[in-house]
Amino acid sequence: MAANTYKKNTFKKKAAPAKGKERTKSTINWAVFKDKRWGLSFGIFFMMFSVFMLLAFLSYLFAGQADQSLVSDSGVPLRTKAGETQNLLGYTGAVMSHYMIYRWFGLAALLFPPFLFLWGLRLSFKNTSVSLTRYAAFSLFFLVWLGLLLGYLVHLLDGFQYLAFLSGGFGYELALITDEFLGWGTFILIFGSLLIFVVIFFNVDQIRWFTSEEKDAASEKYGNETEIDPSPLSENEDSEDDSAIQDDVDDETELGSWKLSDKESSVSGKDNRQEPAFKVEDRTEEQYDEPEEKADGFFVQEQKVEEKTADTVENLDPYDPTLDLPSYRYPTLDLLNEYDQQKVTVTRQELEENKNKIVETLVNFKIGIQEIKATIGPTVTLYEIIPDPGVKISKIKNLEDDIALSLAALGIRIIAPIPGKGTIGIEVPNKNRELVAARSVLGTEKFMKSDKDLPVALGKTISNEVFVVDLAKMPHLLMAGATGQGKSVGLNMILASLIYKKHPSQLKLILVDPKKVELTLFNKIERHFLAKLPNSEEAIITDTKKVIYTLNSLCIEMDNRYDLLKDAGCRNLKEYNSKFVARKLNPEKGHQFMPYIVLVIDELADLMMTAGKEIEGPIARLAQLARAIGIHLVLATQRPSVNVITGIIKANFPARLSFRVTSKIDSRTILDAGGAEQLIGMGDMLLSMGSDVIRLQCAFLDTPEVDSICEWIGDQRGYPDAYLLPEFVGEDDGGIGEVDLSDRDPLFDDAARLIVMHQQGSTSLIQRKLKLGYNRAGRIIDQLEAAGIVGAFEGSKAREVLVQDENSLEQLLNNL
Repeated sequence: MAANTYKKNTFKKKAAPAKGKERTKSTINWAVFKDKRWGLSFGIFFMMFSVFMLLAFLSYLFAGQADQSLVSDSGVPLRTKAGETQNLLGYTGAVMSHYMIYRWFGLAALLFPPFLFLWGLRLSFKNTSVSLTRYAAFSLFFLVWLGLLLGYLVHLLDGFQYLAFLSGGFGYELALITDEFLGWGTFILIFGSLLIFVVIFFNVDQIRWFTSEEKDAASEKYGNETEIDPSPLSENEDSEDDSAIQDDVDDETELGSWKLSDKESSVSGKDNRQEPAFKVEDRTEEQYDEPEEKADGFFVQEQKVEEKTADTVENLDPYDPTLDLPSYRYPTLDLLNEYDQQKVTVTRQELEENKNKIVETLVNFKIGIQEIKATIGPTVTLYEIIPDPGVKISKIKNLEDDIALSLAALGIRIIAPIPGKGTIGIEVPNKNRELVAARSVLGTEKFMKSDKDLPVALGKTISNEVFVVDLAKMPHLLMAGATGQGKSVGLNMILASLIYKKHPSQLKLILVDPKKVELTLFNKIERHFLAKLPNSEEAIITDTKKVIYTLNSLCIEMDNRYDLLKDAGCRNLKEYNSKFVARKLNPEKGHQFMPYIVLVIDELADLMMTAGKEIEGPIARLAQLARAIGIHLVLATQRPSVNVITGIIKANFPARLSFRVTSKIDSRTILDAGGAEQLIGMGDMLLSMGSDVIRLQCAFLDTPEVDSICEWIGDQRGYPDAYLLPEFVGEDDGGIGEVDLSDRDPLFDDAARLIVMHQQGSTSLIQRKLKLGYNRAGRIIDQLEAAGIVGAFEGSKAREVLVQDENSLEQLLNNL
């Protein structure tokens, strides 16, 4: 969208009108029509009129025949007609019903009152529960279809012409035309058009009238919607068929193809993920002269077979990972709220006032201005000024507080100079800010047709352009913002953008929520988009110890992926997946299609306070190395202090996003520059990417909208379980069998006496009393467990002390 600009040369004055001439051009104050009371009034009127129409139409069904003569007779005085009308809404209702039902649309006229009522409801109360566009399409179809059906029935039933009002004049004439051209084929047109409408309107992609119930039951049982073999085998086939299957499998193996038959994939009990085939490279004629061993360990005996191999494998279709869930439907825009508020624009009067105050303040400090231009955004207006030659930029920069005082506005921000331009920018908040709805951002062509790997639509820029960025190119994002400034909405917008564009087979999310309430809605998409540790009950991670395990597990996943990239000879995940889709990598050697993984941590500060180095180490390692293999991090925190965003973490996050913070120090910590403390909240944010700092208004995505998106996906068929990460065994998970009591710690006896004396089996007690480090105290606790002095690890609880007195302890120590 082109920016709204307004230029003013401060040295040019408008010419005064000539003497004796007066301005005759009148101006109309259009502002009175922008009053919100007009919308409310029209909404109430439409709702009132719709009720009037409905009552009049219903009354016509019973009294229409009696009132028809009064409405049609022009010789009777109007007052007499009004007095004799039997319609519940009087003569006005009788006339309206006569034209709408009898003369025009018949019973289909009953579709008009609900439309007017919904329109009025939207104007008055901003209710968006029902789509007006969808209802209008529904009404338009049945206006024609119902009229044609009833008109044709009335036309066929010669003795029931008095029922002609059911179809109306429009429907009856339409029926006559179709009868002349189609005859009895009109019924085919009527019912065929109804089926087509149902398919299009309700998004029906398959009709199961003629589908075998046994086949549907088997499909539901084994979760296999992808038919590889067009003639699947039944369980009652004899051994000859089994041998035929084995021959087919051998042929496929000889051709370098690893496909599972339907029977094998069903019996295996695995999910319905597609098993890809491996493509063998074409070979030259010289290679067919002598039998030679292939890389997979089997021999080619005849030249004919190898020639057939090259031709057959060349014709294999590319591997499609989305066939894992072939019936998956992407979320629609109807799940998002459509706000009907008018676009808030800055008036010319507001522009003039702000411009005059800026110029006046600068003139008071003897700073001349050559030109000033305004760019209107959804939240702030950018005034670009060109100072006189010789004026120092720092002099204008130091006047930030003075300009804010003259404008009486919160959050004045000066950009001196604007990168790439020879101007100085002054951002002034608008009096009436515009709400940037998520639907207005996600529904744009710029986002929907984006070819980015991980597109994220954050909101709109200062020039009202939708801002879409690629998370894969960032490659990690660090977010900060004080409480209530829009940080959680920003995280939801990032996740929604990824979900709207990516298939579950292409993206997996790891969500860490120490606050336990922000990301719980995404539990519904666990079997589609989430990843978790094996044997973990919930996919949303809230416990600090599980966060440590997950981060270390993700590091193992990273190392495994790098090994696969090394074997495939690829530099990054995109190259690897392209090669795998082309069937140039062998699945039997461990190769597989690898989805992008996005790790989202909602509150990093809480984790750093409770775990510290155990959290910082894996995060730093992932930030340094994981970008090439498709693992990307999004970390968010309320207060970006240096003990939370350490130097190691910060160095590997070139992309920073900051909502409003409380101090200039916090702004410099997150952005390496000031300005975030001058933001005005409610989604106003600064995005730093390299040397550029961009001001954005984050799109508003409400909690019910997130819930609707997750329900839409969660109600669909997904994988049997979430994406499982590699298993990680921590220090507390090691078994007591690994402890060698013959090599006990020198302080083992002292620690045992201490534990028995206090009857408290905790590592922290040993650390405090014996002044030991955590690792050594942990090893002693493991040795005490192996010796039978303390019980097993019980999470956050202290271990149970199994020895009750010191005498029993001494006997046990002597026997060791």
